[in-house]
Amino acid sequence: MLTIDRIYILLHLRKARVDYAGMISKLTGLPLNRINENLNYLMEMGLVKRDSGSAIKRSRAKFKKAHEVHKHHTYYRLTRRGKLLARKIAEEIDRVIDEIAGDGSYNYVVELSRKGKLTEVPGCLKELGFITESGKKTKFFEAFSYVAGI
Repeated sequence: MLTIDRIYILLHLRKARVDYAGMISKLTGLPLNRINENLNYLMEMGLVKRDSGSAIKRSRAKFKKAHEVHKHHTYYRLTRRGKLLARKIAEEIDRVIDEIAGDGSYNYVVELSRKGKLTEVPGCLKELGFITESGKKTKFFEAFSYVAGI
């Protein structure tokens, strides 16, 4: 079963190509143990695998700033199956956003977000961890929006 956390990890690894659990946790604000549990689940499903080697070049790790980084963590990347699923998820997100944006709803949500009034938006935004009780965007929502291309 794909939860919103797992979808995020798949999309994150699709964009970053290679990354480690601590950085994913830092970017999303989600607890490290939750990220590790989800990575383990995705590995069991054959969607993610550990990246081998002792160093990583920026050409392979898109979020790294240095030309080459020596690994001090366990890095993960998508398997072929994971890449195909992440691509399908990204295409579906694009389709849904295009559908919503057609009637101006998406622009309305963006405007409410800028004003910090996302509590006016009905639905499951709180349940997904996208907004706080007071209606402000969470760090997770910002990270998810980035990797989903929203």
